[in-house]
Amino acid sequence: HLDAHDGARVVVTHDPVDAMTLGDRVLVLENGRVVQAGTLDALREQPRSRYVADLVGVNLYRGLADGTRIRVAGDRELVTAGDAHGDVFAVVHPRAVALHRREPEGTPRNVWAGTVDHLDVEGDRVRVIVAGPVPVTAEVTPAAVTELGLTAGAPVWASVKATEITVYPA
Repeated sequence: HLDAHDGARVVVTHDPVDAMTLGDRVLVLENGRVVQAGTLDALREQPRSRYVADLVGVNLYRGLADGTRIRVAGDRELVTAGDAHGDVFAVVHPRAVALHRREPEGTPRNVWAGTVDHLDVEGDRVRVIVAGPVPVTAEVTPAAVTELGLTAGAPVWASVKATEITVYPA
């Protein structure tokens, strides 16, 4: 029905799935205020709040950058490939998060321990929500869940390469 009209169309909804499915551009309201507006790609690439990040399914951190290091969650740091300074947001897509049963070795600059909080099955992927000093959501296959024995409460290590973190001013 919306496609049949040549002019501008405005759809007001409280259902994020409707907004993401029907909208070319999305305007997000939080507590009665516009917090972000743009295309879905723009919202995914640079969410401006935790709420928007949750809507589009990415990990969002806010912190203080000094070069390639961003202080987040108190004394925790994220290491990035780029150079940034000041108050910033850092985005990590869940598919960029690797999970391990033991502390991993190798090139990822960001490695931390956590506990599986819960798992959400979404078709051929499973979103694994990891609680810990740096909470993170990972996206893995059902086979990986089985092989790693990922269940609620299981200890797990998460890793993210510095090149997989997108940083922009807050």
